[in-house]
Amino acid sequence: MHPAPPLHGAPLLPEKEVAALANELSGETAKRNLEGLARFHRQRGSQGFHAAAELVAERARAYGLGNVQILEFPADGKIFYGTQRSRPAWDAEAGELTEVAGDGFETRIASYSAEPIVLAEDSESADVTADLVDIGDGSEESGAYGGKGIHGEDVSGKDIRGKIVLTSAPAGEVQDIAIGKFGAAGIVSYAQNQKTAWSGENDNLIRWGHLTGFSPHPTFAFMVSLKTARAFQARLHRGEPVRLHAQVKAGQHPAAYEIVTATIEGADPTLKNSEIAFSCHLDHQRPGANDNASGCVTILEVARTLQKLINEGKLRRPARTLRFIWPPEIEGTVTLLNARPELATRIQAAIHMDMVGGGPDTKAVFHVTRGPMSLPSFVHDVAWAFASWVNDQSYRFAAGEAADYPMIAPEGGKEPQRAEYSPYEVGSDHDVYQDSSFGIPCIYLNDWPDRYIHTNFDTAANIDPTKLKRAAFIGAASGYFLAGFSSADIAPTRRADEVGKLLRAAAVLDSGRDVAGLDEYERGVSDTVGRFASWRPSLPRSSRPIRPGSSQPSSSPNRSKSGAADVFRRRAEPRGPMMVFGYDYFADHAKAAGISIPRLLDYEGGWGSGAQYAYEALNFADGSRTMRQITAALSVEFGPVPEELVREYLEAARKIGVVD
Repeated sequence: MHPAPPLHGAPLLPEKEVAALANELSGETAKRNLEGLARFHRQRGSQGFHAAAELVAERARAYGLGNVQILEFPADGKIFYGTQRSRPAWDAEAGELTEVAGDGFETRIASYSAEPIVLAEDSESADVTADLVDIGDGSEESGAYGGKGIHGEDVSGKDIRGKIVLTSAPAGEVQDIAIGKFGAAGIVSYAQNQKTAWSGENDNLIRWGHLTGFSPHPTFAFMVSLKTARAFQARLHRGEPVRLHAQVKAGQHPAAYEIVTATIEGADPTLKNSEIAFSCHLDHQRPGANDNASGCVTILEVARTLQKLINEGKLRRPARTLRFIWPPEIEGTVTLLNARPELATRIQAAIHMDMVGGGPDTKAVFHVTRGPMSLPSFVHDVAWAFASWVNDQSYRFAAGEAADYPMIAPEGGKEPQRAEYSPYEVGSDHDVYQDSSFGIPCIYLNDWPDRYIHTNFDTAANIDPTKLKRAAFIGAASGYFLAGFSSADIAPTRRADEVGKLLRAAAVLDSGRDVAGLDEYERGVSDTVGRFASWRPSLPRSSRPIRPGSSQPSSSPNRSKSGAADVFRRRAEPRGPMMVFGYDYFADHAKAAGISIPRLLDYEGGWGSGAQYAYEALNFADGSRTMRQITAALSVEFGPVPEELVREYLEAARKIGVVD
């Protein structure tokens, strides 16, 4: 229970608690921890990931957190955790790419020991000397492997067998065709993934690359900059041979997913079995500072601050338990919630941080991202109440006005925070929590765009301690408020929801949609406030109640003649999103069943991608909506979509055993 806040403007929490958090949270402490994590090349199951996990666990113990563990779950490429096919661990010891001159002298092009990002994840050991051949985007239609090129030019003489290919495509996308079909010896890629308005401006950037973990054609791949690739292309165009020597010592091996977890136990004898989870992802390439050492150290700083203030009596111990989780991205969260179903039952809400520290040079915009419309919840409005307050306080300070809590870190910037309250986007662990398999509402704090994401320039130098402090405050205040939430907090929370409702309506009106389409969602948001206060882990999760006016269908509903009135329901197993990390459950099972990939996955709506339509189509298949109602709900959320595409997708999901 939280007393009413004072009139100075701080939302939801009393000023003494706001002041305690603002004074204790340290962007500098978070950045020092970030500098430690950024030393490690943190691939899943690797020695670098283990070292990072040990560092986090050591810090958590030093901060006095309880139940600090590094959980281990076997990963061998065969075990499934819900929709996640476990990926074997990948480690690398060495990787050198050199150019061989006519006199035998070798010039280094890329070195794993100097910059681990140059060796694509899941590369296998090799010792190859071969000529380089440019295959462009690597598609057969482009004439990359002989025949007529995309512009009709004759490229029939091109032969890549035994050669190393240079491609603009991600290495994993050309692996099976270039290596498996045409016999190439290896890959050099300059793929420009994660494109932004700044893509290509800095031609020294080297982007993180991946091979396909489950490909029947294992190989190696090196990642190079645009500058290096263009120099190769110019020489090849002049007819000058380029001969490369690739030495790699790396490979997959059975190991385990490692997930660090720690808790601050709740005070209420019953409610302590309910949890508010803080999430991030510990993996990624070195240095991986904003993505995602920033999220990892920020939830660690939240944990340190809350534990210290509780110990000192400056904050009351909340009723519910606070849990902190550091997994590999997406696959670790899917694994954890499937392997430890009691946690999925206990977690009442989550706060996920993925990239929260980008300074001005990254060009990042900070977002408080709402949940999907299939899972209405007030928790996003709680986070926005704190974020908009920080916006206001930091702007007042930057503008030379009086501000009690500008949240400035001594070593950080003084720029105002301009966080945006943004509609749902897929792409990180928040997708897992909010998937209908688990139905856990999740606050998502994230930077986008970031011009250095997944590159060798994603360094600690680009991280702003002030940004870390502000993100930590929004997360800490939101999590602490939710952990202590009681019936006394319902009234002020409803005021925050009214603000959120107006913002959502404004966004809908601005896009030309009918605001009436939000009515069902807003009723759902309002309903969750009272349910949250009374929820207990022993009760079934009621995150997706039967819609008003509908009734629970039988287990085998009649099929309508037109199909518009058919009702679909997601099965209890397998649990998790269809597209996880390094594995596509839907595509793999559709291929095995001889089903073509549904057109919905490539559909582009007014403000949503095919992946978002597909994700929500399964979530809306809750056993109460008809096909027509699912289509209507998707159209409200992401823009108009033909019903036939939705039907095709859900029929394919039925054939692979995902829905009834």
